[in-house]
Amino acid sequence: MEINLESNLENNFESAEKSEAKAKMKPNSLYSAIWRWHFYAGIFFAPLILILTFSGIIYLFKPQIENVIYHDQLFIKQESKVLSPEQLIKKTVSAYPNSIITSYTPSSSKNTSTQLEIDQNGDVKTVFINQYNGKILGDRHDDDRLVNKVVKIHGELMAGKIGDRLVEMSACWAIILLITGIYLWWPRKKDIIMGILLPRFSKGKRVLLRDLHAVPAFWFSIFISLFIFTGLPWSGLLGDYINRLASSTHTSYPTGLYDGNIPSSVIPSKEVAKVPWAVEKLPVPTSNIIKAPSKSVSDIISIVDKANVHKGYTITFPTDEAGVYTVSVVPPKPEDQATLHIDQYSGKKLMDLRFADYGIAAKIIEIGIALHEGHYFGVANQIIDLIICLVLAFTTVLGLWMWWKRKPTGQLGSPTVPKDYKLAKGVIVLIVLLAILLPLVGLSLLIALTLDILIIRRISFLSKIFN
Repeated sequence: MEINLESNLENNFESAEKSEAKAKMKPNSLYSAIWRWHFYAGIFFAPLILILTFSGIIYLFKPQIENVIYHDQLFIKQESKVLSPEQLIKKTVSAYPNSIITSYTPSSSKNTSTQLEIDQNGDVKTVFINQYNGKILGDRHDDDRLVNKVVKIHGELMAGKIGDRLVEMSACWAIILLITGIYLWWPRKKDIIMGILLPRFSKGKRVLLRDLHAVPAFWFSIFISLFIFTGLPWSGLLGDYINRLASSTHTSYPTGLYDGNIPSSVIPSKEVAKVPWAVEKLPVPTSNIIKAPSKSVSDIISIVDKANVHKGYTITFPTDEAGVYTVSVVPPKPEDQATLHIDQYSGKKLMDLRFADYGIAAKIIEIGIALHEGHYFGVANQIIDLIICLVLAFTTVLGLWMWWKRKPTGQLGSPTVPKDYKLAKGVIVLIVLLAILLPLVGLSLLIALTLDILIIRRISFLSKIFN
């Protein structure tokens, strides 16, 4: 009886010791697991994040860059007499035989040129013309513009749909990097100043580099997050989902826009003209076909100016007898946006949509896009965005450099996790939620886990590299 009692006490004591050790191990295991995901996300997506960051910096200063590069095409000397739009169109067609004018952008000020988009046997380009004397100042294909090439890199890595998905995936994983980074940074000691809010300069090079990687990222985490989220509406998969959600919940463009029984096509506005994000999926109405000539460009300009549309608007011409004139402007401030569809025969405004008409989601997203592109409040907006980009680039490069200096030869040097470690239910729920909200994150996680189980664990040299 005494032996059994003594044996039970020893077993209970050993069990308590194991429980205590297990309880102590869990936080460290979770930390290691999150560090491991932070590590892999950084290694694989850092190059793409850097491409997005530096291409974004160039795009931020698009107005200044293009004003220098295309100065002779964009700017002219003011004169007294202005030629009519019809005269400018005639001179353009004369200079470019067999061309069709597809859009007309009146000069936005007295010292800037007028722009006409032409289609010359399938060759689409923008022609710049002096509205005072009708002189052709030059032409260019939109795809040849330096900043447009940068935009293609920024939006799709110049790789079409596949590139678009990679960009979106990188942006989504940048969010994961921020979340996991903040968890790793989160103070676990009493000292919440040095190493947490300020770098430690007296603790050696390794500690200093870690702090220079983590501390600036913490201070700018909200700004970087907003920067990423405001760019996602333009992404292919998630952006389309956001647009559809806003449209279906009537928080994008309002319903009941059309006056009377005006027939509406199934063609979205984005396919006929460059329009604000909020209007992209809005169906284009059709003109009431009558035996009458179409309104002239001068007539349309008169209608638009009376409607107090912000300068810089473009008039896109109808492509068939049922088509409409589409007038759109996407100025620096979203509050000045406008989209109008005008009957080509009667000149009636079939739709006149302004920022004030947008739903709450569209208003927030349009303001976010303007902030993201750096033109909502001028140069100050550009400078703030530039600082955010530089901080993101600095922390990313520093993270890669720390890894390169410390990694063992022939291995990635990823943080290890106990083999018997299992993710907590809360973490699993968080991963599932992120995968639902960010579909490409879920897809990439599924691919990574499949490769790990079916290939990496089964091939010894790969297992050595990745573990």
